Amino acid sequence: LRSSSPGRAGTARLQARHLDGDAAGPDSVDGAGNRARDGKRLSKTRFQVPEAKRTGAFVIHVERKSRDRFELRDAQARLDEAVGLTAAIGLEVISTNIVPLSRPVPGTLIGSGKVEEIAAEVRALEPEVIIVNAQLSPVQQRNLEKAWNAKVLDRTALILEIFGERAQTREGRLQVELAHLTYQRSRLVRSWTHLERQRGGFGFLGGPGETQIETDRRLIGERLAKIRKEIEEVKRTRGLHRSARKKVPYPIVALVGYTNAGKSTLFNKLTNAEVMAKDLLFATLDPTMRGLRLPNGRRVILSDTVGFISDLPHELVAAFRATLEEVLEADVILHIRDAAHDETEAQKRDVEEVLIELGIEANDDRPIIEVLNKIDLLDPEEREGLLSHNGRKSAVAISAIDGDGVSDLLSRIERALGKSEVRFRLTLDPSDGAGLAWAHAHGRVTERKDRSNKLVLRVSADPQDAERFRHRYGKGLSVEQEGAAR
Repeated sequence: LRSSSPGRAGTARLQARHLDGDAAGPDSVDGAGNRARDGKRLSKTRFQVPEAKRTGAFVIHVERKSRDRFELRDAQARLDEAVGLTAAIGLEVISTNIVPLSRPVPGTLIGSGKVEEIAAEVRALEPEVIIVNAQLSPVQQRNLEKAWNAKVLDRTALILEIFGERAQTREGRLQVELAHLTYQRSRLVRSWTHLERQRGGFGFLGGPGETQIETDRRLIGERLAKIRKEIEEVKRTRGLHRSARKKVPYPIVALVGYTNAGKSTLFNKLTNAEVMAKDLLFATLDPTMRGLRLPNGRRVILSDTVGFISDLPHELVAAFRATLEEVLEADVILHIRDAAHDETEAQKRDVEEVLIELGIEANDDRPIIEVLNKIDLLDPEEREGLLSHNGRKSAVAISAIDGDGVSDLLSRIERALGKSEVRFRLTLDPSDGAGLAWAHAHGRVTERKDRSNKLVLRVSADPQDAERFRHRYGKGLSVEQEGAAR
């Protein structure tokens, strides 16, 4: 088992196999860049090297006929998403197909007739990769590869490829490699005869030894154990970072949402950061944090997290738990939705299911603000209608591109954080400049009244800072409103 290169997170990267032969046609080019035809040398002739051919992919969506009647997506929408995932790793989709499935076949998932029908299309189109938008067992994947004589990737493998492409930090690469090896470990079926060969045992008497497949499994198991240990170290480090942030307590506002809902674009808009933001599924993977000052002067930490997707492989949810723990620690969660997407309601449900899996539910004490992004893509009337409702308790409509509704969103964040604040009345001596400066540094002074012999302040502070105020000022402090406990 060879160790993977650092930038590829242990995933088996897809490589475009370029055809042999001269891409320039019948002419050839010598070392100096001159073209020769029929053995004659032609000087000073320009030659353009053609772009590398992209890997062709055939995308197949398997649609179960016994679909849940509450399912919000149709077959075409799921196929379109699979096409988007395929394009996200630079594959060129040359054909698509929707295969209805009434009953799964153990050996190939789909029936033999459909397997033969697709095999004929594959022979005609000659794709290098076939994407099956479903979960395939190792045996099913191997049998389909034999029947179609091409590389087959199921939905999990495709998403793993994308994550391997996007991971930039050491933490991200570790988590992707953990997910990939967990997935790959079950795929060590006897696809090649070398896996059945035995190696001699150790010791003077030899012994039966172990087969190659056993060796590979053992090596993968050892690598998994090492990665899990390193991820535990990552979790410990993140825990230390969280503890340090609590000592200088800035509330955390976490962005969550379906992939390509515009989280990173909104993150950049609010913080002036330069996080990669493209119209691409899983354009960003590694979590990012930046400071943000709200209109009332309060500072918060804004956290951008990995996007979710329907049927997210459980290997990835488990592997990225260390990253997603940042969401668990958030004081406010912004659920970013693509308001212009046809499947926006289905995407909302998928995100809520992942949040529930992480232990976050809608009736949780922490505020979850629904944000309808991309309203710039809606009709003007619909757009204005959504913006007119921003002052209510419903979702906040915004456009992260042109900034419409962003001020309403910031105000909503302020109100959500204000529910957990402690409000109190502080009386100081007019000469107590140090006490006044401390109050401004550790709380938000919302009102000041100068009297002849005293200074009266109204201050809001987080529960942790409120305890500091009580300890410092004692009888000079009177609580007006206790914050809601999280």
